Amino acid sequence: MTGEFRFTFGPWNIHEGADPFGPPVRKSRAFSEKLTIYKELGFDGVQFHDDDAVPEMNDLSPEQIIAQAGQMRETLDDHGLVAEFVAPRLWEDPRTIDGAYTSNDPECRHYALERSKRAIDIANALGTDLIVLWLAREGTYLREAKDSRVAVERLVEAINAMLEYDPQVRFAIEPKPNEPMDQAYIPTTGHAIALGFLTVAPERIGVNIESAHVVLAGLDPSDEMGFALAHGKLWSVHLNDQNGLKFDQDRSFGAVDLRRAFNQVRILDRYGYGRSGEWVGLDVKALRTQKDDVATRHLSNSRTVFLKLLEISRSLDDEKLEAMIGERDYEALDLYIVQSLLGE
Repeated sequence: MTGEFRFTFGPWNIHEGADPFGPPVRKSRAFSEKLTIYKELGFDGVQFHDDDAVPEMNDLSPEQIIAQAGQMRETLDDHGLVAEFVAPRLWEDPRTIDGAYTSNDPECRHYALERSKRAIDIANALGTDLIVLWLAREGTYLREAKDSRVAVERLVEAINAMLEYDPQVRFAIEPKPNEPMDQAYIPTTGHAIALGFLTVAPERIGVNIESAHVVLAGLDPSDEMGFALAHGKLWSVHLNDQNGLKFDQDRSFGAVDLRRAFNQVRILDRYGYGRSGEWVGLDVKALRTQKDDVATRHLSNSRTVFLKLLEISRSLDDEKLEAMIGERDYEALDLYIVQSLLGE
């Protein structure tokens, strides 16, 4: 069963090019302008942080937040777009310096949970039932600062509270092994799925797998996707690329390791990804050297590469593949894949 692929990206993927070593190098684009760009580039959905949809939401009442999110829904409708998910932004507020759900301060944990409930309200107003949880600061810079068992229990407690707040919403945990924390408590797909099984509603807990995060863990993205697919838990993907075990680069999909990208496309397609409504999300950023007028090519390039790799994968001779695998002639298989990627 082949997949069905629709594409999303987040408004943060069109950005000004600032990095930890230098200021912005491109002009800011208004959110409304970014929405127009979605369709121009061939995308149909939008990934949201909660405050992408409702700016300055900490200063608003729950009723005001829902009203503003409803206005955003109307704007999406006007552009022919839909929301893929909403993610609570729990890593920038001063109250999340020491973590959000795992903070040692109970008042900070309370803030994180209340902010997450507002994100659920926003998701409902935008017409999506999916919340992505990137557990950005749920970890430590030094292990003695927190008790890892208590941290897991606090994560489960927070997720249970969110599950009980809304009986329909689903959660996709987005694992990452490090950055911004030195060590994260939920670093891989296996950790995320296992965490879900500790909650009161495991059937509503899945994963969002980001290619670069998997590479940072020293693993292969297609293998992690296969693991999640085997559990029926792959509810979203963030495709990009990564040049080694360094900071999270969000390079264009396939820009560093084309074969690694090919295998991600192939496993998604072979197991019908997208047929239950899942989206292909991109989380890619323009190179800092890119000029303003071409600072969206990383998005169109990534989509183009995905579709080309999909074409290559579907053109492979399955009987030939099975024969080489059956004969354990993996060198022949290796050359066949490489030649296919070279267009030979």
